[in-house]
Amino acid sequence: MKKFFISYKLLLKNTAYALLLVAAAIALYQLAARFPLHADLTQNASNSLQASSVDTLQQMQDSINITVYVTGQDAEMGDVRRLVRDFIGLYQRYKPGITLAFVDPVKEPEAMRRASVRANGEIVVEYGGRNEHLTVLNEQSLTSALLRLAHSKNQLLMYVDGHGERKLDGPANHDLGAFGKKLQQNGFNVASLNLAIAQEVPGNASVLVITQPQIKLLPGEVDKLLRYVDGGGNLLWLLDAEPLLGLEQLADKLDIQLTPGMVIDPDAQKMRAPANWALGASYPPHPVTYNFNLITAFPYARALGREDSMGRADGSPWQVSTLVEGAAHGWVSRNPVAAPKKPQFDKNRDMPGPVSLALALQRNVHEHEQRIVVVGSGSFLANAYSGNGGNLDLGVNMVNWLTHEENLITAQPRATRDSAITLSKRQLTAIIAGFLIALPLLLAAIGAVQWWRRRS
Repeated sequence: MKKFFISYKLLLKNTAYALLLVAAAIALYQLAARFPLHADLTQNASNSLQASSVDTLQQMQDSINITVYVTGQDAEMGDVRRLVRDFIGLYQRYKPGITLAFVDPVKEPEAMRRASVRANGEIVVEYGGRNEHLTVLNEQSLTSALLRLAHSKNQLLMYVDGHGERKLDGPANHDLGAFGKKLQQNGFNVASLNLAIAQEVPGNASVLVITQPQIKLLPGEVDKLLRYVDGGGNLLWLLDAEPLLGLEQLADKLDIQLTPGMVIDPDAQKMRAPANWALGASYPPHPVTYNFNLITAFPYARALGREDSMGRADGSPWQVSTLVEGAAHGWVSRNPVAAPKKPQFDKNRDMPGPVSLALALQRNVHEHEQRIVVVGSGSFLANAYSGNGGNLDLGVNMVNWLTHEENLITAQPRATRDSAITLSKRQLTAIIAGFLIALPLLLAAIGAVQWWRRRS
């Protein structure tokens, strides 16, 4: 009887332990489902999304539908659908409202035709009644497509042309083609504007871009620009340290102080850049530079006045903010024809830094907030220099702010670091000897010692 009682007590104890274990497992499952935690320890964070992608997903309130028109197996990649499902899972981790569907183009050619899909592997991303087609699936392509779909309306950017200005779709080094391509990837429409032909700046233009002309604008063209500003039009003006060639009236209307000369920045030389490049490393608080901490480069820049903080000049309707400040240890040289190897500050002629390299202006006109950005370097976004630091990112942020799309202001996805490991012949020999010879011998020796002890 006593033996039975002990067995019964042990059974109850084991049953209680088992129930507690099951209850703990269920509780942990519920906690993990409600409060998921992820830790990505890979060097390139290959199992996580960039912060810009996460920000984009957080701005998209509606559901996102992704349809992949691909066969199940590929001769080289194997199970393609599993690879796609794993990649989209990274986005679903931050936004559960993403639905993923697969369509076999071989078995369902009619569905492929209705969706205007032309090739195996094409992806259709749908959001808010609009869609984007992708032929390459990676974080940059998918996030760019989501950015385009997130725009509340089609935005038209026009740039003044006809006087030798930089072109937003031009391939030359001095053009802004890379910048224009980035804007198009983000959902903006880009078009040129010849003021000598157009009656006025079109009313559907969200932003007008002005760069340095090579010939003087006609008075009638300048009048059209002034009427555009008077009417509340948004403007991105990329200045160079050159004569304004007819745009003096525009500078007067905007109450911009244009300091003659070119910015010299000794800190740029320390980075092995020319001294007549100004490095932007200080960004006063503003929506354009919110959470922005990338170095920017402004080649051949001119200073834009000395306003160091947000405020209004006496009698001016404009609220002015400094976006980028540079040349903290530099100056504005009045005669920088060529960048000397060792530039010297002339206290009798030069103006000491720091200087404002970009300004933001805003005012209320016609029950509308007008926004203008002036940058003291046209080369800042030129093809030859836009790849430096965060130039393109800052340029895109400027346009997003000008078009009242602050929710899309975010740094663009950055390239991941190379994860390839390069080993010398000696290092490879050491690794092979260690894993194939030394480690097996060590395990065999440990086993022999354990066997001898048990036998003794």
